[in-house]
Amino acid sequence: MSDITIKIDGKECVTKEGEYILNVARANDIFIPAICYLTRCSPTLACRICLVEADGKQVYACNAKAKDGMEITTLTENIAQERRAIMEVYDVNHPLQCGVCDQSGECELQNYTLEMGVDQQHYAIKDVDRPAQDWGLMHYDPGLCIVCERCVTVCKDMIGDAALKTVPRGGEPLDKELKNEMPKDAYAMWNKLNKSLIGPTTGETLDCTDCGECIAVCPVGALVSSDFQYTTNAWELTKIPAACAHCSANCHIYYETKHTSIDDPSPKIYRVTNEWNYVSLCGAGRFGFDFENREAKKDEAAFEKALEAFRKADTIRFGSAITNEEALILQRLKEKYGYKLVNDDARKFGEFVSAYGKIAGTSLWSGDLETVHHSDFVVSIGSQLKSDNPRARFAFNNAIKMNKGAGIYFHPVKDPVVESFGKNLVCINHKPGLEEAAMYLVLDLFGDKEAMPKEIVGYLEGFHGKTKKTIEETIKEKVTEKVTKKVKDEKSGEEKEVTEEVTKMVPKKVKKEIEVETNELLDILGAPEDFMDKLPKMLSKKEKFSIILGEDLYHHPKASNLAKLAGLIDLFTPFDVVILPAKTNTLGVSLVCDLDEETGSYTIGYNAEGDFVLSATGEGDLDMPALNQQEGTFANVDKRVVPTYVALPYEGYVLNDLANALGLSAELTVDYTAALPTDKGFQGLAFDDLPCHYTNRGEEVRGYHLKNAKVRKNKASAEKFDEKAGMEGDIAYRCNPVLQFNAFTQKAHQLAEEAKLVVSSERLEALGLAEGDRVRVTLPEGSVELAVASDKFIGGDIVMVPDFDPSIGADKLFASNRFQNVTIEKV
Repeated sequence: MSDITIKIDGKECVTKEGEYILNVARANDIFIPAICYLTRCSPTLACRICLVEADGKQVYACNAKAKDGMEITTLTENIAQERRAIMEVYDVNHPLQCGVCDQSGECELQNYTLEMGVDQQHYAIKDVDRPAQDWGLMHYDPGLCIVCERCVTVCKDMIGDAALKTVPRGGEPLDKELKNEMPKDAYAMWNKLNKSLIGPTTGETLDCTDCGECIAVCPVGALVSSDFQYTTNAWELTKIPAACAHCSANCHIYYETKHTSIDDPSPKIYRVTNEWNYVSLCGAGRFGFDFENREAKKDEAAFEKALEAFRKADTIRFGSAITNEEALILQRLKEKYGYKLVNDDARKFGEFVSAYGKIAGTSLWSGDLETVHHSDFVVSIGSQLKSDNPRARFAFNNAIKMNKGAGIYFHPVKDPVVESFGKNLVCINHKPGLEEAAMYLVLDLFGDKEAMPKEIVGYLEGFHGKTKKTIEETIKEKVTEKVTKKVKDEKSGEEKEVTEEVTKMVPKKVKKEIEVETNELLDILGAPEDFMDKLPKMLSKKEKFSIILGEDLYHHPKASNLAKLAGLIDLFTPFDVVILPAKTNTLGVSLVCDLDEETGSYTIGYNAEGDFVLSATGEGDLDMPALNQQEGTFANVDKRVVPTYVALPYEGYVLNDLANALGLSAELTVDYTAALPTDKGFQGLAFDDLPCHYTNRGEEVRGYHLKNAKVRKNKASAEKFDEKAGMEGDIAYRCNPVLQFNAFTQKAHQLAEEAKLVVSSERLEALGLAEGDRVRVTLPEGSVELAVASDKFIGGDIVMVPDFDPSIGADKLFASNRFQNVTIEKV
């Protein structure tokens, strides 16, 4: 879209043609009140308070699109009357409990009531009983609800659950005389408000993935965290910006803290909030915040034992839930003492990205989740998005909902949530092991055959063929029939019967045999029969393409070839490629550390198994700080180095203390920020120089982007795949349930749960099991005993073994592949 210029209250504003006036105003620091509108979501026109005058005509700024030369006035006498009346209506029957309301002090109803000068009430109507409802992690009080519909909109357009809707209020209708007495828009808004409340889409229970984004967007105190309710006043909390430590999205969050109690002055996190206009947050980030290592103290004896262990060790095994600065400390210790650094997650990821880059010609992938948001055709391969990276799932859904988009979701595990994104999404639940076929299909359907290597084109053409197909179609057939009718004789006036032949065209169904093109790749993958019939419509008017590639691919036995195929897709198709790192800082670790595959004879474990364990969960030989007790940086899926800050105090030793005792020298861990390797894309900026905010335009100003350097390319090629590679039999998948990522989410009090074997309801029945039954799951690398739980958000026969509980040892059981054949026996 081309740039245009409009004027708002005399100020010239440059924007894109078709942008909503409200967004243009916000981007240019011009205030237009709005209660119902959410950036990145569809307008609902529920509040009507964003009324403005555009070229002399009153329009709603949230719904009216900018046109070149347009002149907008944000306030006139009539608009002021409408806005004041709207706010009076919102205040009708709203409980006067601001003193104890959880939203008091940051309530938009309070703010706009004061902004519009509402100092008396002209309207009234009999209220109805609106009892509060407990929705698990969330609490809904309809008595406080102003039915702005933000919660409904964000759940549908951003999250993809579509778990909320407006439901009948059951109140008395408005007096019809009010229509003539009230300002027009105020009456229309009240008439709708008086008929509605918010309720679950299905029955009385909220059926969703518990992201809590509805809490974030609620402008009043109607939707709140059940855990947070009535615990503190909003103005007492200190907001500490940070990066979420649970997955590689590293979403921007605020830890909100104050003293624990009158008797305990130590800080406590009361809740997590987010910049909901610009980035959405999953339930793990929102509710899984209290994972700090609170009891840690400086145990000098344990510290000396740790130093002895380091002097004895030849290997350091560690997880990816560490900062870049800690990773650099480990790398410096390797360089000084020759330790092997073992992190299978980051090593495999780094090898995949490197192999991809040698084809694509860049050190990192080409897209990010923001490009997914703005795409109108999205493909996902190799990730159970709902669990692996919720923000990627949000971006996928948002692209389909808001951009009139379409997409293809390849994954062996059936996902009802993803299936509900829209009619223009095709889900292909192929057998595990056929990911190469999915990548080749993308090359076949979208690749530039003129530019692709001839051997690749020839290989793809080998899957094409022709076959005869019988179809039924409707034709129009000429039919002549005799019709007898009565006519009146003009002379005698008598009626007589006359028979005449009438010819007409009538529809007729006939069967016809036609020749159609076939693609064996579709059959191998088990694609829907009508896929190729639907594809042209799905692709109509599509201009921006993104493909999301997940963890299944780099933990795959054919990871190297899949990486080459990813590079080919980047080179020869219109897709921007996004590769999802699996853990908090998988990307950062893969860049900072030279990683080894084999361990030695004595291992230090850092949040990992070892002969001597450094642990941020308080369960090792020497305590370490959790990530909400540290400052440092992560490298996220968007290839951005983002800062995180200390939310809670920590009284024990940190990795930097050990490093200093072992001969390195840095006063603070973040002194290493500026030393992060520039040859790997880091910029060498000091920690205190890193920004951490969003602009009114929605621009992310956090840290900096890694440099995506050009690298020497290898020959553009890939291996053929085994068409019979699809796994058969009983299969388990290493995958966490929604809201769980690691030992830290499991530790958080709102999310704490036992690790279980997760199955679909149909699989539970087929196994002859009941909820809570204990089973032994046997894999080629060992076995584990787990209780069984069914999950309504998955389908099919594949069962899921989680890895958020380290005691299960899932990383070892699934070391060679996220999918493994299993036997399941009740114990």
